[in-house]
Amino acid sequence: MQRREFIAAATGLSLGASRPPSANSVAAVPPKPVKPATRSEATAIIANARKITTPNGVERLEALRIGGIDQWVSVRGADRRNPVLLHIHGGPGYISIPMSWWFSRGWEEYFTVVQWDQRATGKTYLLTDPATVVPSLTNERMINDAEEMAAWARKTFGKDKIFVSGHSWGSYLGLELARRQPDWLHAYIGVGQMTDMPESERRGWRYAMDAARREGNAQAIRDLESIAPYAPAGRLIPLKDIYTQRRWVEFYGGTMAYRHGNDAEGDLGNLSPDYTDAEIPRIWEGNAFAERYLLSEALSLDLSQVRTLGCPLIVFAGRHDMNVNSELASDWFTAVAAPSKHFVWFEHSAHLPMTEERGKYLLSLVLYARPLAKEGADNGST
Repeated sequence: MQRREFIAAATGLSLGASRPPSANSVAAVPPKPVKPATRSEATAIIANARKITTPNGVERLEALRIGGIDQWVSVRGADRRNPVLLHIHGGPGYISIPMSWWFSRGWEEYFTVVQWDQRATGKTYLLTDPATVVPSLTNERMINDAEEMAAWARKTFGKDKIFVSGHSWGSYLGLELARRQPDWLHAYIGVGQMTDMPESERRGWRYAMDAARREGNAQAIRDLESIAPYAPAGRLIPLKDIYTQRRWVEFYGGTMAYRHGNDAEGDLGNLSPDYTDAEIPRIWEGNAFAERYLLSEALSLDLSQVRTLGCPLIVFAGRHDMNVNSELASDWFTAVAAPSKHFVWFEHSAHLPMTEERGKYLLSLVLYARPLAKEGADNGST
């Protein structure tokens, strides 16, 4: 049988001259709806694609008792023998689990990745009457929560030492954890590292104002002038002024490089399989709630006074970060003493390098962090 005849016989289609399709032809069959047509279908696809299927893997999403309240914890990794990486999200309240399906799947091949929605944020916010949590929304309680999470991870996975990474607000909690418990850590990894925050805020304001003037953006100039002098010494910055400054820092690429905001990252959370359809509309309620009690004080901190660490230090910094000024982080890194140090610039990132340059971020974790687990005699395997 010739090839044309074989195809015709197998498919029932004529290979002769073209003619209008009949009512019974394949061309007349209505196409099936293209999936995903709903959020639940989309998240099911993502959940299946990132499912941990390896024999010694771990995939957990559960509420644990941390700091006297239930808090949602995610644990994911391809091999329980890998080193543990506890990632502390920013904010206060800018949870990372919803976007982690995008940025941290590669991490899970080299680390057991632990994340949690801090008190009064994300899924944790939805577990407890917020009013009952307010008295505990203090810097010290948040640091203690991070310490409890680290202790839980060490015990659960049988590790003497773990890695801790802290992003933005989480870099304050992570740095404090590293100061208090250096013997628990292979290394502390600061991302969008907080240092002299009043000066960081002032530099962010100047950056946005300079950009607005270059562009002739009258609205931005008016808004920024209305909060001047911004971040004066010795005073907490009102939230409304912080939001005005952040609006224009974001608009001019200081949060995500080359973009007018961070929707490109935040919108990833809408497709998170770790949050139900009912939870998704509320995942940022905790962000707004926690900021009322923690943000202004956080921006008054001067962590540049930390000059020694008892564990290795790694800093990942976005070259364009004006949300938490990366040049200040670089200056601090130069001054601080630690058993070993490594600084990585992300040239095409601002405040969110794990999302903006996720390939380089993974490579940097593997090159600069992962080998320290061997040096620290981690009881995992490679």
